[in-house]
Amino acid sequence: MRTPIWIVLRCRSLVGLFLALGAVTTVARAQELRDEYHQAPRDTVPQDVYDGWKQFNLNCARCHGEDVQGTTIAPHLILSLKPTGPINTKELFIQTVCAGRPPKGMPSWCALGMELPTIEKIYLYVKGRSDAKIAPGRPAVKPGT
Repeated sequence: MRTPIWIVLRCRSLVGLFLALGAVTTVARAQELRDEYHQAPRDTVPQDVYDGWKQFNLNCARCHGEDVQGTTIAPHLILSLKPTGPINTKELFIQTVCAGRPPKGMPSWCALGMELPTIEKIYLYVKGRSDAKIAPGRPAVKPGT
C-alpha cells in the first residue's frame, strides 16, 4: 500500500520546521556558551598579522605571556616595543629574536630554524599590540588579504 502524498508533504514540512528550530536553538546555544575564555574575535587584521599572532602563540607565548603581556619568566613586550622601550625598532626586535638572549634563557630562534619572514610577522603582531591597534585575544583575518 502506498503512502498518500499529503502525508509525505506534511511530514517533509514538519521535518523542515524542526530543522529550522534546531538551527535557531544551536545559534542561541552557541551565544550562551561564550564566556571570557571563548570570545569572538574583536579585531580584524591582515593575513600577515594573523600569521604573526599564530606564530607568537606557538613559539613565544609560553614565556612572554598570552596577548604579549609578559609573565614572571619573560618581559612584557608591549612595553619593550614602545618608543622608549629597550627594543624600539624592528631591526632590534629581529636581532633579539634571531640571536636570542641566552644568559636570560631566551633561545636563538634563528638557530632553532625560525626564518626571517616568520619573525617579521611576529613583529607585526607584537607591534600592533604595543601600539594598541590590536586588542587582547584572537584576531580575525580581514577578508581578501
